[in-house]
Amino acid sequence: MRKLLPAAALLLSATAPAQTDLRKAISDAAAKAEPRVVAWRRDFHQHPELGNRETRTASIVAKHLRDLGMEVKTGVAHTGVVGLLRGGKPGPVVALRADMDGLPVTERVPLPFASKARAQYNGAEVGVMHACGHDTHVAILMGVAEVLSSIKKDLKGSVKFIFQPAEEGVPKGEEGGAEMMVKEGALENPKVDAIFGLHINSQTEVGQITYRPGGTMASVNDMRILVKGRQAHGAAPWSSIDPIVIAAQIVNNLQTVVSRTVDVTENPAVVTVGSIHGGVRSNIIPEEVEMRGTIRTLSDSDEKLVIDRVRQIATKTAEAAGATAVVDIPYESHYPVTYNDPALTDMMLPTLQRVAGRENVLLKPAQTGAEDFSFFQKKVPGLFIFLGGMSKGRDPKATPSHHTPDFFIDEAGLPLGVVALSSLVVDYMDMKK
Repeated sequence: MRKLLPAAALLLSATAPAQTDLRKAISDAAAKAEPRVVAWRRDFHQHPELGNRETRTASIVAKHLRDLGMEVKTGVAHTGVVGLLRGGKPGPVVALRADMDGLPVTERVPLPFASKARAQYNGAEVGVMHACGHDTHVAILMGVAEVLSSIKKDLKGSVKFIFQPAEEGVPKGEEGGAEMMVKEGALENPKVDAIFGLHINSQTEVGQITYRPGGTMASVNDMRILVKGRQAHGAAPWSSIDPIVIAAQIVNNLQTVVSRTVDVTENPAVVTVGSIHGGVRSNIIPEEVEMRGTIRTLSDSDEKLVIDRVRQIATKTAEAAGATAVVDIPYESHYPVTYNDPALTDMMLPTLQRVAGRENVLLKPAQTGAEDFSFFQKKVPGLFIFLGGMSKGRDPKATPSHHTPDFFIDEAGLPLGVVALSSLVVDYMDMKK
């Protein structure tokens, strides 16, 4: 009598060839799309647009998604684009996100497709550059859209392609970015089950992927502290309540927040005062001083702890000198912690190791930079990874960092981004079917 295989073994034996075929189809389609991905990237790099102004970029993206037969929504959060690819089989809805905006930076890299663009930013004329790699993110996700459309009949679920404006922030007085896309329903109709995103990195070698479960990028809160004292002649300081001296004391006292309040063995934190403005003459003690800064934390509990402590230190230091301090946190901007769902990260790690090679998938330290991908992760489980964009053999310490005029990305890193995101979608659907 023939021995019967267990049900799990039968399932594996049936699905393994199909899975192998699908992986090969992804690899072949990504290789075929590579020249277009590079061309798109160069075009976007040469024509960058600032946050909430990405009209040209959005138009190119929307046309591409429509040409692939997707349902497309435009004008989401001003210039955002959302495309829906319905797979041939039932299953979960997976979202992928790329940010589209450039930065007010004048490019110095001697590329034939270097940006010469200029624009108005908060009332000033500035150079505009893709100095953080968002041009590569858009091009990669357009490539992923092409790859997954080519295997549409085999997809066990649907894919939402979210092209987001204004990740770097919005002009004064405007709303935008991921927070606004969530408000306008980018994760609904159909409801998203999980979301993946990537960020290219100019100081990580091509071919590598880095990741971190849990808090991977910090929450950010900007702060404004207005110290109100009493004005007097500089020759008679005893007649004043000097807000400049008080502001200096507040700056010094704030140093104890990280050094004496936060458990740095658990998470890092940052409290930075970036500007102090007060006074108009050398011989006048002003009535008030304005201080602005930023707070970065890696957990919701630390965020509350640090904000409460900053408020307490600023107000009590001012009171001790007979002045008042008005503390606004956040003042203009707030991003939550970019939090990689640990279970989702653990589930998808084998996929990343398969496409990049186990030795090229590296656990990274937490970063105190921020990402508004975090607003999507507040609503659904998400995984945000980092893709190598530094030429092999270069020294990361000598390589220009993001947000600088000399920022440079090696395009050899783009194909791995296309294969990684495509594979995350297909493998997630296969595990969740």
